[in-house]
Amino acid sequence: MKKTERVRQQLTGPLQDSDLKQNTEKGWKVVAIEWEREVDGAEERLPGDVPFGLQLLSDTKQLVDDPDEREILFELMELMVEEGSYARIADEINRRGFRTRDGSRWTPVSVFEMLPRLIEVGPHVFRSAEWEKRRRGTAVRDTAV
Repeated sequence: MKKTERVRQQLTGPLQDSDLKQNTEKGWKVVAIEWEREVDGAEERLPGDVPFGLQLLSDTKQLVDDPDEREILFELMELMVEEGSYARIADEINRRGFRTRDGSRWTPVSVFEMLPRLIEVGPHVFRSAEWEKRRRGTAVRDTAV
């Protein structure tokens, strides 16, 4: 079975027809184009916009894993797989000492509100080595996904 290889190429000038032709001859095809421009008064991304499980580095404005929130995502996913009620999941996650991003105790509603994020990260969680270790009962906590 063939594997798909992807490469992101940073442009230093306008895209040239010769670049497209040369790469096409090597078997590459264009699958996306990303555009950017400067605008006046662009708003800064608000911390509330940062997806749960990630944090915004203040110096580079880059999103990176937040190890504490990432652990909560794994714990929530494990409890969801065990098919507990939202109330039971909230009670258990609180018992384990975890808190929401604003420092509050988890409630059935706050667990429910995490469902879209859990659906989003689920495929990555299920393919991770950490998930495999947890499912086998060896709760070794890695920090890389």
